[in-house]
Amino acid sequence: MSEGEADVRYQKVRFAAWVGIIGNIILATIKAVVGIIANSRALLADAVHSASDVVGSVVVLIGVRAAKMPPDEDHPYGHGKAESVAAIIVSVLLFIVGFEIALGAFKSFFEPVVVPKTIAIYAVVFSIVVKEIMFRYKYNLGKKYKSEALITDAWHHRSDVFSSIAALVGIAAALLGGYLNIQWLVYGDALASAFVAMLIVKMAWSLGKQSIHNALDHVLHEEDVVEMKKVARNVDGVLNIDEFYAREHGHYVIVDIKIAVEPSITVEEGHSIGKRVKECLLEDKQVQDVLVHINPYRPEKKAL
Repeated sequence: MSEGEADVRYQKVRFAAWVGIIGNIILATIKAVVGIIANSRALLADAVHSASDVVGSVVVLIGVRAAKMPPDEDHPYGHGKAESVAAIIVSVLLFIVGFEIALGAFKSFFEPVVVPKTIAIYAVVFSIVVKEIMFRYKYNLGKKYKSEALITDAWHHRSDVFSSIAALVGIAAALLGGYLNIQWLVYGDALASAFVAMLIVKMAWSLGKQSIHNALDHVLHEEDVVEMKKVARNVDGVLNIDEFYAREHGHYVIVDIKIAVEPSITVEEGHSIGKRVKECLLEDKQVQDVLVHINPYRPEKKAL
């Protein structure tokens, strides 16, 4: 990836993070105020979820900024994993929020039930529409620019959509229960809050697991590196590929490759072949760096 492309990527992802921050502040404020006015525990839980999204978007903003930093003496492979770390932090934050909401919902079953007011319905519907738009925008942008942190943050928004839908059902059930004097329906608001908590915890676990996997020097699967190997194999002088690993390092890939060349050539000629292999592999936009090791060709060595 060229410096210009990296700058464009950073600007796009940073803008998306700011959209999330500003949008979530507005949504969290609206839902919190309406939740208090309407006496809706589910809407207040949803407001807390939106507030956690603000923190999540700030973490993403910090992560993508760190990931853009060029390699240095302490980080010769760059800072791409900063996005994976940011995604893990967002996942942990989601888990904590889910646990707190679940605890609040459990306590509510032992307190006097208050039927929420109708205004809560309008706030939830507005939240669903805005959050779904934000999810689609961030998810598509994250996929385009291979931003793990942005994709995780997008799913954070989608979890808010699910939680808002659950809150909508719960609030509607509580309102109906109060209107028809059906006691068990009155607990719909609290039940919705508990359901929201379960959704959040489940999503936090799934996203956290994937982010940790990617942070632990995950290598691309065989089917994902077929073209890369073909490019290296087609370089004049390459007789075999002894080893090939393409490590995901955040939004880019670092390739470790061992190539076999004719044993009788000079060191300079071997170096020249390795340099051409590196140049060819770097033409792939997702490849940030290539480490080439030269081996003498052995016919008995299995080809990759």
